[in-house]
Amino acid sequence: MIKWGIIGCGNVTEVKSGPAFKKVADSDLVAVMRRDAAKAEDYARRHQVNKWYSDANEMMSDAGINAVYIATPPSSHLDYALNALEKGFNVYVEKPVTRNAAEARAMANAVKQSNAKLTVAHYRRAVPMFLKVKELLDKQTVGDVRTVQIRMWQSRKPMLIADTATNWRVQPEFSGGGYFHDLAPHQLDLMLYFFGEPERYHGFSLNQSAATPADDHVCGEILFKNKVVVNGSWCFNVAESLTTDTCEIIGTKGKLTFPFFGNYVSWKTDTEEETITFQHPQHIQQPMIEKIVTYFKNEGPNPCSIEEAVVLMDIIDAFTIPK
Repeated sequence: MIKWGIIGCGNVTEVKSGPAFKKVADSDLVAVMRRDAAKAEDYARRHQVNKWYSDANEMMSDAGINAVYIATPPSSHLDYALNALEKGFNVYVEKPVTRNAAEARAMANAVKQSNAKLTVAHYRRAVPMFLKVKELLDKQTVGDVRTVQIRMWQSRKPMLIADTATNWRVQPEFSGGGYFHDLAPHQLDLMLYFFGEPERYHGFSLNQSAATPADDHVCGEILFKNKVVVNGSWCFNVAESLTTDTCEIIGTKGKLTFPFFGNYVSWKTDTEEETITFQHPQHIQQPMIEKIVTYFKNEGPNPCSIEEAVVLMDIIDAFTIPK
């Protein structure tokens, strides 16, 4: 039985992940922690969790858990992961895994030195909609992929982002950057999942609006070793009427189109045109958590390793850290 403790039972754990730990076979959520003890207790009572804490060390020492889920802002991911790994706990850590690639490498080194396991929450790898995209690519439905165009254009207050009192996502000291650091890991990790190892990448970012301390416009390009080229444009300062979330995969036989935060996949070739609409799981991370429990029980592979996350953070740094 994988007995979980959550470090940081905030918004992301309410529906997306938290309840799934109790619904997956051979898994149970036995403790939660939040620095605000009253909020930790409230979460525990609402989700039928027996123990709650305001200190992560106390939870790891006292709760009888053998795995932790780190769902705090990225600034504390590394410290909590190092502590948990040192104590021998298996770890599931939210994305972005850290604020930058240097912190991700420090986490990777700690995993190598530990007998414990770690998985990163790039959970779209297990969501049926994105598995369908991978299936279509593997079947070469649109032929050999030539170029991928990602466009994520949102207003200054994206509807895709949870509303929080502090809005830590646009405070680089907490998030590593801005909304790009919160949303793009999902998108860029899928590119790695679909196309494999990158050969090189570059990009730039800037703060066009000066509305927050974080850059609000990012452009980047990745060349994969299989010669697939990905171009991405992320802007968080456009009119509401112009917001978009699209990925177009162009091949020698046709085109695949889907949103990263929507529920359909469309493809068009010379011989067919089809759109499939998906009903996402109630708890979007549940399929990933099922794979993680299997991995933690030594019954399956790691669905997303820290080494893969290091590559992702290298790409994010290349797009956002001035040279």
